[in-house]
Amino acid sequence: MGSREVRVFDGAWRRRLMAGLAVLTTTALSVVGPGAPSAAAASTCSGRKVKTVVFATGELHVYKSRQYACAVTVAKSPGARRPMSVSIRARGGRPAVDSGRYTRQAGPVTVHALSRCVLAEGSVSGRRAGTGWILC
Repeated sequence: MGSREVRVFDGAWRRRLMAGLAVLTTTALSVVGPGAPSAAAASTCSGRKVKTVVFATGELHVYKSRQYACAVTVAKSPGARRPMSVSIRARGGRPAVDSGRYTRQAGPVTVHALSRCVLAEGSVSGRRAGTGWILC
């Protein structure tokens, strides 16, 4: 009889585990499924947008939260892969850079910028723009 009790407990435990996995799978699929926001929207910066610089081939967006500053370069017309880059630097620090051949955006890149000025630059297909020192 003792072994039967173990089997009953084991079966109930498996059923609970499978039900929990089903819930987790459903939740995960609803987050990344076809109705989910685009990948670009999911990979944007946190905080409030403080500056947008528009240039011929794209836009540079700069965001600020309490301790961090973040930047993203977005192409005006997504499509073929092309050289893109974004960098942001807090005064006195090293720049955070993302560059490569992308279809839609470069970044986000983040630096610690509590009470420090930041400088952001972005480029798409050789055209570039910058913010100058901001958030001082």
